Amino acid sequence: METWNYIEYAAWGLSALFGLYMVIDWFKIDTTYSEDVLTSSREGELEAMTEQHKV
Repeated sequence: METWNYIEYAAWGLSALFGLYMVIDWFKIDTTYSEDVLTSSREGELEAMTEQHKV
């Protein structure tokens, strides 16, 4: 039973590390790029410009 406890602690530790990484990355991205860049959809704009609709 002791092995499963170690595995559980390791899983919680990895979960905490991934959560910390996501928060650090969130702050890094948020300070690097403006809100306009983060909410833009350049691919969508390019796709809309090249679409051809036949009526």
